[in-house]
Amino acid sequence: MTTRHPIEAWHHVARTGDLAALDALLADDVVFHSPVVHTPQRGKAITTLYLRGALQVLGNPAFRYEREIVGERDAVLEFVTEIDGLQVNGVDLIHWDESGRIDDFKVMVRPLKAVNAVHQKMGELLQQLK
Repeated sequence: MTTRHPIEAWHHVARTGDLAALDALLADDVVFHSPVVHTPQRGKAITTLYLRGALQVLGNPAFRYEREIVGERDAVLEFVTEIDGLQVNGVDLIHWDESGRIDDFKVMVRPLKAVNAVHQKMGELLQQLK
């Protein structure tokens, strides 16, 4: 059980890369939906791997959340960042369970050039992390 609101806890993880906080925030049966992988990724280990990679690829000094819509157990967080001079715009769709742990995380990215850049960078990084 987390003591912070799940979105506050996620902002901490996104800002600091705190993997222990990420582990505490994710439910064991979390499902991750990648913008570049067709099938949902199920489980804490694979979700942690993808989010860790995303934090490294997207989480540069240009990264910022621009808009948030937060409900009782769901949130939509719009972000912008830059990869190799390319403007990236996307959203994180986050759902958490009754204990405050994230059980569903979906990332959507635009435009197409940004999706391709994220795909390439994430592929390279995931190979290194495995």
